[in-house]
Amino acid sequence: MAEERPIRVAVAGPRGRMGSETIRMIASAPEFILAAAVDHGHDGERVGSLPGLPELDARIYADIADCFSVEEPDVLIDFTNPEAGKRNLQSAIEFGVRPVIGTSGFSNEDVADYQKQMADKKLGGIIAPNFAIGAVLVMKFSQMAAKYFPDVEIIELHHDKKKDAPSGTAVKTAELIEKTRQPKKQGAPDERETLKGARGADIDGMRIHSVRLPGLIAHQEVLFGGKGELLTLRHDSMDRASFMTGVGFAIKEVMSLDSLVYGLENILN
Repeated sequence: MAEERPIRVAVAGPRGRMGSETIRMIASAPEFILAAAVDHGHDGERVGSLPGLPELDARIYADIADCFSVEEPDVLIDFTNPEAGKRNLQSAIEFGVRPVIGTSGFSNEDVADYQKQMADKKLGGIIAPNFAIGAVLVMKFSQMAAKYFPDVEIIELHHDKKKDAPSGTAVKTAELIEKTRQPKKQGAPDERETLKGARGADIDGMRIHSVRLPGLIAHQEVLFGGKGELLTLRHDSMDRASFMTGVGFAIKEVMSLDSLVYGLENILN
């Protein structure tokens, strides 16, 4: 039986915090090979020439279409920003490259549109708000708990360079909770904010609070209140390496998918 070839991966945003961590993970995994990187500022250079990255000979492309045409990767990893992420995902669909997207900012309408396009082409892909396995498990456990604890508040804490609030992880957690929670407006019936925004964002009566501070990476706490008891589910990522187990798992799983999956929890057995 012939040995399976390594999965060829292109990484968008190799200088970013998550992009560079992904490249280091790929370099240490024999089942993957870095086919190329996509970066608008270093066209024609080699990945190994960028500070802090492994000595890899993969080429950097400014144009993602050129990258896909020349290198023909199996998978695209994107942790860039919503605008670039959407363009890169659309290019991946057009070239038949399987996308693994960790960029926040995709609306439900965006996801539905990409799902239709990819189902028509039988092309697998994954969009996940969070690739840390522990964070995904907190989402799943929260969905289970909400059936019995309808009073819930979410506190998400991230570094002060994060541009979106609330985080995609918090929004996805709330969406999963909505599937089992009875709709309920929380707090006192005559509650009022003496400072606008004090009670956080309102999703179906539950509240989401966003914290942005230097020194944080990615953290989430889900609080469920009941009569005489409090259930707390919390996950902390102290290092971006915590996301790499999920990224590696997604790269492997996406090769056998024939449509777009939203949320890593949907491919965890």
